[in-house]
Amino acid sequence: MNRMLMPVVTLGGVFAAFAALAQEPAPGRYAMQKTDSGIARLDTQTGEVSLCQEKNGDIVCRMAADERTAFELELDLLTKRVETLEKTASEGPLGIKPRLPTKEEIDQTMGVMERMMRSFMGIVKDLESEEKPPSDKTEDVPQKT
Repeated sequence: MNRMLMPVVTLGGVFAAFAALAQEPAPGRYAMQKTDSGIARLDTQTGEVSLCQEKNGDIVCRMAADERTAFELELDLLTKRVETLEKTASEGPLGIKPRLPTKEEIDQTMGVMERMMRSFMGIVKDLESEEKPPSDKTEDVPQKT
């Protein structure tokens, strides 16, 4: 036989085997069905579907993803994440709803801040009085503040 015809004959035999598999019902665990891109193989015990194709003289089967189930699982996970994020955002990081302070709380805070500022300004005045030159000099002394 010619060397050029050998791969063609071999390839023809593989396709004939695929055709035979696709036409005959498969007894046992797997059921086969011919498709446009190869042969779909159903595992009757697990329900998994594989797509089988001829590549470089070998039959290669790859598991087909159940896109609908994967999509629904991903959608459920994302929905739960969004709900968790919305709950956290509305309640705050510790699960406590944030609220604006009352007028009394604002007045109390302002009173504390006012006392702190008055104390601070008293310290500044004390420091300035320590640095002043004696009053008998009439020269202008530049201020350091």
